[in-house]
Amino acid sequence: MSTSVTASPAKSTAPKLRTPRKKHTPGKPKRNVLLTVLMGLMVLYTVVPLIWLVINSTKTQTGLAESNGLWFAHDFALWDNVRDTFTYHDGIFGRWLLNTLLYVVLGAGGATLLAVLGGYALAKFDFPGKRAVFAVVIGAVAVPGTALAVPTFLMFSKMGLTDTPWAVIIPSLVSPFGLYLMWVFAAEAIPTELLEAARMDGASEVRTFFRVALPLLAPGIVTVLLFTTVATWNNYFLPLIMLKDPDWYPLTLGLSAWSSQAQTIGGDVIFNLVITGSLLTILPLIAAFLFLQKYWQSGLAAGSVKE
Repeated sequence: MSTSVTASPAKSTAPKLRTPRKKHTPGKPKRNVLLTVLMGLMVLYTVVPLIWLVINSTKTQTGLAESNGLWFAHDFALWDNVRDTFTYHDGIFGRWLLNTLLYVVLGAGGATLLAVLGGYALAKFDFPGKRAVFAVVIGAVAVPGTALAVPTFLMFSKMGLTDTPWAVIIPSLVSPFGLYLMWVFAAEAIPTELLEAARMDGASEVRTFFRVALPLLAPGIVTVLLFTTVATWNNYFLPLIMLKDPDWYPLTLGLSAWSSQAQTIGGDVIFNLVITGSLLTILPLIAAFLFLQKYWQSGLAAGSVKE
């Protein structure tokens, strides 16, 4: 008796192919909802005050009281406000503008020059006490400027320099953060071999600095110049304790004096001129950032990537 065995078809055991994951391409970054929301809130926090400033600079004193802060009034008085700002109180606003430009050119410009020279020397020269200088610079960066205002006032009062423009210009020449930034930037941006080649060709240290190092430091110089310019332009506390004569006020202190007139008996209420003056004050800074934006961004990114 023969038995036949019928083989049953074997079940397929081949593994199933997985759906390949979607690879992240460098050109298309992943979206993060939380970061997008936070960035949107930061944009609103930054832009809304500017929008409010622009809108309210078009209103008269009556329009400021009768209209919504984020919408225009029935009258458009921007050009009248600009004219009145420059002509009020014998044109003192123009004097404050020139004072601010003076403090920026001498103070911020001098601070940038000293930061460039000091940063280059600290980055490319070895000398005794370099570690101590580094510790002092880092410590000076951590000290707020307001903490040094009162000692600076006492020192300048002994020297008879208070209530003069030098009381604002000389302290502005010291920028520990600018010095540190130029130190780091010069260490990364200037190859030591390039300096040695220039010296072997017979170039002096001065010529090596101006012909070789200085062009390479241009992005860092612009970055430091922007930081010191903004710090000097917006400086309020130091002129407040150093200056008494309104003819030497910067814009920040002058606009604050105009705003305080409403709190004095018989003082003029000129909030429309204060708002318009504030708008005129920030326009040069906005223009500087827009014009020097590419240098500013490259200066901040310098040294972030190692080859």
